[in-house]
Amino acid sequence: MGIGTDQGVNIGPLINRKALDKVKRLVGDASLKGARVLTGGNAMQGTFYEPTVLADVAGGMDIMQEEIFGPVAPVARFDTDDDAIRMANDTPYGLAAYFYGRDITRVFQVAEALEYGMIGVNTGMIATTVAPFGGVKESGIGREGSKYGLEEFMEVKYICLGGI
Repeated sequence: MGIGTDQGVNIGPLINRKALDKVKRLVGDASLKGARVLTGGNAMQGTFYEPTVLADVAGGMDIMQEEIFGPVAPVARFDTDDDAIRMANDTPYGLAAYFYGRDITRVFQVAEALEYGMIGVNTGMIATTVAPFGGVKESGIGREGSKYGLEEFMEVKYICLGGI
């Protein structure tokens, strides 16, 4: 953890105090409703928050229904791929989803079924300037970056000339 411009820093501060308060509230709500904090769970100096892993997270917890822009990984159990997909899609948001898999057919089946604008498979580092960045549902419409980011600023015009 540290200032993002420093060498070797992977976790920087949250953007402001309001974001920090939201992360604290979501982790606190999950803990009160039965989630276990496996690591982290504490605010640090300034707007830093410890990287946090929560176990035994369930659908009725706020952290499963609100977007969290902080270093928190809520972990929930599931029995089948369909259960995991249903749980993941059971939110009004859809910016990014991440999962791990080895079977390429299964990877594409799960990725296609997830209602998210960006999906990371076997990685947590999905943002890049050459790929479209954006979500679906209440996480936004449109994309930033790549050629797709220009589309919302352009208007397509069709001109058909005949008899010239």
